[in-house]
Amino acid sequence: MESPTVQPQAVSASTPRKKMTKQLTGKRDDTPLHSAARAGNLSVLKDTVSGTEGGELRALLTKQNHAGETVLYVAAEYGYVDMVREMIQYYDLAGAGIKARNGFDALHIAAKQGDLDIVKILMEAHSELSMTVDPSNTTALHTAALQGHIEIVKFLLEAGSSLATIARSNGKTALHSAARNGHVEVVEALLEKEPAVATRTDKKGQTALHMAVKGQNLEVVEELIKADPSTVNMVDNKGNTPLHIATRKGRAQIMHVDKCVLFSHVVSRSENKNSIWVDSALLGIHVSNLYLRPRSHGRILLKILALGFYFLKIVKLLLGQTGTDSLAVNKSGETALDTAEKTGNSEVKDILLENGVRSAKALKTQPATATARELKQTVSDIKHEVHDQLEHTRQTRRSVQGIAKRINKLHAEGLNNAINSTTVVAVLIATVAFAAIFTVPGQFADDPKDIPPGSGMTIGEANIAPQAAFLIFFVFDSIALFISLAVVVVQTSVVIIENKAKKQMMAIINKLMWLACVLISVAFLALSFVVVGKDEKWLAIGVTIIGTTIMATTLGTMCYWVIRHRIEASNLRSIRKSSMGSRSRSFSVSVMSDSELLNNEHKILYAI
Repeated sequence: MESPTVQPQAVSASTPRKKMTKQLTGKRDDTPLHSAARAGNLSVLKDTVSGTEGGELRALLTKQNHAGETVLYVAAEYGYVDMVREMIQYYDLAGAGIKARNGFDALHIAAKQGDLDIVKILMEAHSELSMTVDPSNTTALHTAALQGHIEIVKFLLEAGSSLATIARSNGKTALHSAARNGHVEVVEALLEKEPAVATRTDKKGQTALHMAVKGQNLEVVEELIKADPSTVNMVDNKGNTPLHIATRKGRAQIMHVDKCVLFSHVVSRSENKNSIWVDSALLGIHVSNLYLRPRSHGRILLKILALGFYFLKIVKLLLGQTGTDSLAVNKSGETALDTAEKTGNSEVKDILLENGVRSAKALKTQPATATARELKQTVSDIKHEVHDQLEHTRQTRRSVQGIAKRINKLHAEGLNNAINSTTVVAVLIATVAFAAIFTVPGQFADDPKDIPPGSGMTIGEANIAPQAAFLIFFVFDSIALFISLAVVVVQTSVVIIENKAKKQMMAIINKLMWLACVLISVAFLALSFVVVGKDEKWLAIGVTIIGTTIMATTLGTMCYWVIRHRIEASNLRSIRKSSMGSRSRSFSVSVMSDSELLNNEHKILYAI
């Protein structure tokens, strides 16, 4: 759809932007607002916005053309400050952060263009825009640092210094990019806010110093070393120090120089009018000769077949640092001298030799590749051993858990059987105790004629009531009866699910049943003295001795098992606490501990 023709209105822009072309039409799928933004026509923008409200206005402002650009993006790209100031009032954070197909939003493109005023306007409206990233995780700070826009970098760092720590998807921070492009002021600003970022590495293992020695600014290298001198010895994933990188980069450089400057100093050695030979002493470089080929617009392409002064200075600077390890060997088994010889850099080689740098062969150093292979093999062996041990541990744990599950089931069944048995026993003891009181030897006085005169007895009274043995029987039998009835009431009324609670209840009920058994035994022995009579009293005494021995032995054994079980349970809790507290034990010890804990926790026989 063709957009209407718009007459540009003067709108302030920080710097001139793209040349106006026929692309103001709908070839980009631009809306009238897009066209107005490209033309800088603020009046059309105001008229359109004032006549639109609600969702329609939002849809119009967030509409994207074929390039994914919104109206705000176009205005920011062309540098129209007043237009951006007017439009940002109608954008929320989501709308202002809409990205074009290049991955940039309005703040990113303004940061790239170096428009500080637009960046300030956008940040004042939505400060969260500083955290937006493109598909490669590049922030606006990173974009500005890459271009060397120091004012924007400082402004964004004031808004949030943590931005300096955000890395792209390749691991490079804003400091990496600024160092690579030689933006010394940007490097200083980033290091001032986040000094620790000097040691950050990218996915290749390279620091900002590795990047700086590839660049074109010696001051950047000096600033990075000053920030953290330890970076001169940091190695990348290939084992290269910054000295290795600088040595490798010190090869032939392409330089463009002004033709007229050289012509006053050259000596022609060719008959070809388009070819000129230059004395290398002119540039202070140890080369036999230089070949020049004229280019258009008064420029000459000068190809130097030797080392440039910049990289020589970089190498000298690195070697001049106190802590520089000039004999470091990379994973290819090369020192910096080996790298210089490999690339044919004789000037760098001479400098390295002057500073005592030797080759790996001279150092009799085992190639790092062999060491790396051995280390890799060792790590692989350890990995397989740990994997096997972990698998064995998992299998053992599964077996132990299966056994524990079955034992827990048996344990629960045994506990339920004990509870049911206790209920039956309590009912039996209550029944016996209740019946015994009405079936005492000698019967009862139930006929007034049978009561001797002056005996003081009444109808229904037991004939043996005055005897001490009967009194003992009556008291102990009654207590046993009521204890048994209490147990029956509890057992039939309380429902407990958890095993621990069941064990606690059973422990109490068992002790009550022990007491009931003792009481019913005493009642029986007391009544036996009445049954046998005075003449056979020795028989009752014998039964008392036998019964007492049996009950004492039984209860004593039970008490021993209860105490032993309590001690073992206490020790088991201590072992659990200590094993949970020490996580540094080996896997085999852990498995052994699990087995021991299982054996200690689940006994074939124990008393509660």
